[in-house]
Amino acid sequence: MKNSTSIAIGGFDGMHIGHQKLFSALDEKSTIVVIETGYANLTPKKEREHFSHFPILYLELEDIRHLSGEEFIAFLKEKFPKLKKIVVGYDFHFGKDRRYSFNDLKNLFLKEEKDGVVEVIDEVSLHGDSVHSHKIRAKLQIGDIEGANAFLGHNYTIKGKVVSGQGIGKKELVATINIEAKEFLMPKEGVYVTLTRIDDEEHYHPSVSFVGHRVTTDGSFAVESHILDGEVLCKERATISFVNFIRENKKFDSMAELKKAIQKDIATASKELKFLQL
Repeated sequence: MKNSTSIAIGGFDGMHIGHQKLFSALDEKSTIVVIETGYANLTPKKEREHFSHFPILYLELEDIRHLSGEEFIAFLKEKFPKLKKIVVGYDFHFGKDRRYSFNDLKNLFLKEEKDGVVEVIDEVSLHGDSVHSHKIRAKLQIGDIEGANAFLGHNYTIKGKVVSGQGIGKKELVATINIEAKEFLMPKEGVYVTLTRIDDEEHYHPSVSFVGHRVTTDGSFAVESHILDGEVLCKERATISFVNFIRENKKFDSMAELKKAIQKDIATASKELKFLQL
């Protein structure tokens, strides 16, 4: 990172298509500087690293928010002695009370680095709608998986450690992999067409997944995935990639009705995933 000549600065939760536009302005010797605000739940912690080949430096907002404009530039120059170019979004602000904008960044950086460049990336829109992380969160919370994925530029994905389920799935319904993924934003409660990766496997299995409270049985919250191409053994963790929303979470009057609904969900997911593979 010490040899980086350009950096992109932002929160970058989601690593969505707007963020990727910033990264496209970087050169070969570049670093992404992530300012952690404590709100990242689309790509929490180091999950961002799956969506860029550039190295990432993580900074805690609490550690830098008190800095004046000059101090912030000095801080960046200390971290990146060869820095020549800074890339930010049009809505970038920094410093105490977010008082500095990209214009201040330009003036302050050029004062220190005469031949330096601050490139400001304009708002990125899709179908006339500006792309922002908060809009992706809103889409996920209403079950608009296709809309969220379009803004992200990839399927919304969560991962977590395997936990024990109720124990009735395999016996009375279908076998599922149950995970705990508290760091990630959960989409709207319901059933989804998904792809699931097991432990360290490189490929994803076609699957149907449930997110929500088990209102027909014990009422507990669960994230569980049923693998469509045969039962697999998951030892430690699983990754669930959301493709589409099937139906809302609902209470059934009997286990027989629930099983019938699950079989219908499986048929829907199988058909859609088969279509996507064509």
